[in-house]
Amino acid sequence: MAKPSKDDKEAPVEISAFDQNNEAANARRQQQKKMLAERRAKQKKGNEKEKKLRCPIICILGHVDTGKTLILDKLRKTNVQAGEAGGITQQIGATYFPADNLQDHLTRMDHIEPLNLEIPGFLVIDTPGHESFTNLRSRGSSLCDMAVLVVDIMHGLEQQTLESIQLLKQKNTPFCIALNKIDRLNMWKPNADMNTRDTLEKQNSNAKQHFEVQLNKAKLAFNELGFNVETYWENNSIDDTFSFVPTSAITGEGLSDLMMYLCRMGQTRERENLQEKDQFECTVLEVKVIEGHGTTIDVVLVNGLLKVGDTIVISGLNGPICVNIRALLTP
Repeated sequence: MAKPSKDDKEAPVEISAFDQNNEAANARRQQQKKMLAERRAKQKKGNEKEKKLRCPIICILGHVDTGKTLILDKLRKTNVQAGEAGGITQQIGATYFPADNLQDHLTRMDHIEPLNLEIPGFLVIDTPGHESFTNLRSRGSSLCDMAVLVVDIMHGLEQQTLESIQLLKQKNTPFCIALNKIDRLNMWKPNADMNTRDTLEKQNSNAKQHFEVQLNKAKLAFNELGFNVETYWENNSIDDTFSFVPTSAITGEGLSDLMMYLCRMGQTRERENLQEKDQFECTVLEVKVIEGHGTTIDVVLVNGLLKVGDTIVISGLNGPICVNIRALLTP
């Protein structure tokens, strides 16, 4: 068989006008498909953003006497902790914080970190910190979308703190760490309800130094457990680094930072999980008899709507119980 000559190899390939038109048409079609796909992706993203967000369910966990209930008392201006036996929470409690309450805290943070509020409020579940209440902590953590782990800045990680961390890891729950009791630092001068960065600026060098020492101890303790941690205003990688929010349940310092951080986490990182769904979701926490009301069920309504008169079916010890809702009470 004859080998092709050098001239044959270098001869230009001729393309007919018909082939050229086909290539141009194909290129146009590919471009149109690409533009259509981009438009649909943009529209889908816009539709997702327009979807209404529900209330995130937030669980507060930590060792006994770290100030979990005191933080809630300060936020809702109540005194529940004083009424508990020995000052220790005995049961799961739930508190609803409406959008107006959240907006008050966000307004205090406007000059540092402005945020447009989109969520309708918070449902916060307070769990016992005592070692006897492991089951209640487990139930509380399994319900929540996000969590706040309360750590005493003076004592660091304690037994029930470690147990709470394990619960959050098992359920892959996003959480932030409230480094509570900053008012107990050496020579700390309280500034009621002020955000953390501003109140730190106002402290003398001894208080600032003690804060840095205790902060570094807390960082080291979490590092030893395999966690990357940083103060929330210095955390540039929230996907793999957890945030410290220094707080004081007594003076209210840092609580606006905590509420702002939870709002931001709900509206950005957890946005997809907090979008309202058509599927009904409701979890029973506890069944009890209340004087004047009779048998009452404590439930957490995640998605859907309940009305007085609705028929509900609940699992009972002797089979399903079918009843009508007589009244709806909110915490």
